[in-house]
Amino acid sequence: MINLSIFASGSGTNAEKIMEFFEHDPDIEVRSVFCNKPDAYVLERAKKFGVSTEVFEKKELESPFFCKKLDFHQTDFIILAGFLLKIPDHVIRAFPDRIINIHPSLLPKYGGKGMYGHRVHEAVLAAGDTTSGITIHLVNEHYDEGRILSQQTCEVKTEDSPETLAVRIHALEHYWFPRIVNEYVREVSGI
Repeated sequence: MINLSIFASGSGTNAEKIMEFFEHDPDIEVRSVFCNKPDAYVLERAKKFGVSTEVFEKKELESPFFCKKLDFHQTDFIILAGFLLKIPDHVIRAFPDRIINIHPSLLPKYGGKGMYGHRVHEAVLAAGDTTSGITIHLVNEHYDEGRILSQQTCEVKTEDSPETLAVRIHALEHYWFPRIVNEYVREVSGI
């Protein structure tokens, strides 16, 4: 069994879609959800699927002992699903090419520190782009610069607001993120 640990900071809709996708998979299991906000709704979503949760503070993540928590949950891959803290180098070294993130734009556009959620959609609209989308990528030491696994696009309409664009971006995320995670994990694990 290949075990996934999801890291999330908020509501957790992408995390829920991943838990739902793998709920009855014989080879891949979402073993745990790690969250840095004790009141984040993703923790409730995890309970619904019977997935164990770990709430931690930023200083714990930055400690070299954090990987022991991941080992305890037998983590093989880390999936970042709306996780807003930077992953420390020691975690990246412990999981080389095994940390997957999603970003709500077509990287390298509108990536980097502080670029998440509505900030990204506002930047897309301000630039007058006619296309936006999502990027699913591996995590390295730099924000949003890891190897791209998949990009999916949608139209940006002239009447769009950040909220209306976000609806189409979320639809892409919810459909593609679990499927690309599945494809990549199977490829790397040889299953």
